[in-house]
Amino acid sequence: MSKPAESNLPDQPDAWTWPEERWRPIVEKIRAGRSLKPKSWPGGASCAVTLSFDSDHETQVLRWGQSSPGKLSQGEYGSRVGVHRILDLLAKYNAPSTFFVPAVVAMLHPEEQRRVVAEGHEIGIHSWIHELNSALPPENERDLQMRAADKLEQISGQRPVGIRTPSWDFSQHTLSITREMGLIYDSSLMADDDPYEILENGEASGVVELPVEWIRDDAPYWAMDRFSGLRPYTPPSGVLEVFMREFDGAYQEDGLFLLTMHPHFIGHRSRIQILEELIQYMRSHAGVW
Repeated sequence: MSKPAESNLPDQPDAWTWPEERWRPIVEKIRAGRSLKPKSWPGGASCAVTLSFDSDHETQVLRWGQSSPGKLSQGEYGSRVGVHRILDLLAKYNAPSTFFVPAVVAMLHPEEQRRVVAEGHEIGIHSWIHELNSALPPENERDLQMRAADKLEQISGQRPVGIRTPSWDFSQHTLSITREMGLIYDSSLMADDDPYEILENGEASGVVELPVEWIRDDAPYWAMDRFSGLRPYTPPSGVLEVFMREFDGAYQEDGLFLLTMHPHFIGHRSRIQILEELIQYMRSHAGVW
């Protein structure tokens, strides 16, 4: 169905004409299965916290085939400054975390990955060059995901057991590749607040989903492109307020609070402060794992 000549509405595919046998398999391909939220978390804790960092660095630019030194420098800040501030802060509070790293970033900054692992943190798969999985033929997605895992292990000495797809772009083929690789978990989907098992075509996959959400991601508040209309800016105090409220909800429901951050965003001086304030706030609550 095409849009009216004077309309500002986007083009709409003719999905309204699809019979049920066409749209239902699309919906049922990847779904949320049984809840994996435990009755209590390890050590008898009533709430679990996961701090995660997507170390995209220069691949935010390279993924689009661009070569702007200015844009690349924003990613370089993540490695040159951001990651070190983050690791120092995590060490101060003895807070083990997960870093999802594109293979190209690991190749550009191998010592960074070795420090991450040496200080007790986890390395997870985050693509080859931050490519979009849904735009790839399945054989290319499979090749890149497997090569990324091998490269991360080669550089860091740690074999990844989990994956977060770049931009949370989980294709129709991602789960089957993840299962073939024997990965334990994914962290790219949004069907719940708490962990669940992913279903593939209605059948249990054995893969744990640690759900993400844009609300609990620093990028929507601070990502900027000077050549487009993407110029959001939320004061650090405003972002802290959102994150604290999300934690409060997880704490009240004995659930999971999973936060996604990026070193080239959260690593800046005015922003790393709110991460420390958030850690202090969460540590002030009893029964947090």
